[in-house]
Amino acid sequence: MKTKPLGGTGVQVSELCFGTMSFGGDADEAASAAMYKATRDAGINFYDCADQYNKGAAEQILGRLMKGHRDDLVITTKCYNPSSEDINARGTSRRHVTRAVEASLKRLGTDRIDVLFLHQFDARTPIEESMRALEDMVRSGKVLYPAVSNWSAWQTQLALGVQARHGWARLQVHQPMYNLVKRQAEVEILPMCAANGVAVIPYSPGAAGLLSGKYTGAGAAGRLKSNKMYEARYGEAWMFEVADRYVGFCKAKGLHPVSTAVAWVGAHPAVTAPIIGARNLEQLQASLDAVKVDMTPALRAEIAALSRTPPPATDRLEEQKKA
Repeated sequence: MKTKPLGGTGVQVSELCFGTMSFGGDADEAASAAMYKATRDAGINFYDCADQYNKGAAEQILGRLMKGHRDDLVITTKCYNPSSEDINARGTSRRHVTRAVEASLKRLGTDRIDVLFLHQFDARTPIEESMRALEDMVRSGKVLYPAVSNWSAWQTQLALGVQARHGWARLQVHQPMYNLVKRQAEVEILPMCAANGVAVIPYSPGAAGLLSGKYTGAGAAGRLKSNKMYEARYGEAWMFEVADRYVGFCKAKGLHPVSTAVAWVGAHPAVTAPIIGARNLEQLQASLDAVKVDMTPALRAEIAALSRTPPPATDRLEEQKKA
């Protein structure tokens, strides 16, 4: 497992990040422990979590698993989503961020969070307030590096400007959705992060299983067909058509579709580490094997051609065709 620099922090992280969303949910404590061991054995030192994952159970399990070697790891978590019925126990106000960090530290059993993501953009809270909340946490030593997830490029750039004007700790990591059928990040988010030296750790590189080959053929079943969130995210017919072409391409080339999907995301020059996840050991192995895929520029371009290229930010398609 190779390592890469995490933005401008000087910290080195594994080229794959393991997402713990399944901990305490689809994966019980034993399955979580087995996957954690497998990722550590593979050389991963980078783990992504969130306070909302299984109502805090993911943080609790991760906290127990990392006892005794916490200093060897780079741990992220997130806040934004409701943590109780209280109307103020949500969002990115200083009030909520402060309380959410305290709660996450207790569940994780640690004295600091390496990377804290604001999980979504909070339109109700002024961005200066949200950035000051992150600054407060950094100054307290409870958070080392501020970050955002699911923010647009303009929102992120605006936040960086606010931080620069005040001399506050800057955003160091961005976590967007990015895969072969969700390529909007290529238009502005990835170039913006590259220009600012912000690390990128994309989630859903396998498109929630769509690119695994599981959904080819009639009668295929899975969470894309039963989970409303994933159905809305990946329910368009053209996405299944792309997935069919992609799986056929991998089969012809002798490539595992999951390993290759993760490697394709990781090979983008702006990407630091794709976030991989799994419900069990068997499912995990294919994602870990992404590091074995020789994702050359030519192979990456061939795979990209199987999907839709998003239009440029200016919508000047004629210039894109010239290029």
